[in-house]
Order: sequence, then C-alpha cells, then structure tokens
Amino acid sequence: MTQHKFKLKRDDTVQIIAGKDKGKRGKILKIIRDKDRVVVEGANIVKKAMKRKSQQDRGGIVELEAPIHISNVMIVCKKCGPTRIGYKLDGDTKVRVCKKCGEAL
Repeated sequence: MTQHKFKLKRDDTVQIIAGKDKGKRGKILKIIRDKDRVVVEGANIVKKAMKRKSQQDRGGIVELEAPIHISNVMIVCKKCGPTRIGYKLDGDTKVRVCKKCGEAL
C-alpha cells in the first residue's frame, strides 16, 4: 500500500463533517497513514473487550476512540471555523494557511 501525505498533523483541532459524530470537535491523537485514517479525541467512541495484561491491569469492556477516515474531518480555523488548508511560502519556509481568511494555522 502507498502512504499518502496529509495536510493535517497531530494535535490539530478538527471538526467531524460526516458520520455519527458529525459536528464534534477534538484534537488529532494519531494519524494512520497507510489506511488514510485519523484518531480524534472524544469522537467515534467504541466499546472494546480488553484482556488483562498484568496483575494490576483491569480487563473487561473499555471505551476508546476508533479511527475515522481523513475525508470526514476538517481543520478548524480560530477565526472562521472548519476550513480547507492552503500553503504560502514565508521566506523559505512553507506555512499552512486557512483558505477562507488566509491566516496561518
């Protein structure tokens, strides 16, 4: 499988634009490049049966965030809300900018 390059990074605040958690906002915790998916904090919560790994570790059913397809999330600009990402050259560095207002993300 080919690995894709994404404009989103870890710790970006994103909004979910499709699916059962539509409208929710959260930080990106993890990016899974080979499957084009992201794990968003507090979104797409699923229950999973976990086995005990150690004596102190509690097994049972735990709730954790499942990955969502990257096409179902949009970065959030502080000024104008969910937006797409563009790039501008600032001197010799490439900066991600909001497509709506042009502010650096």
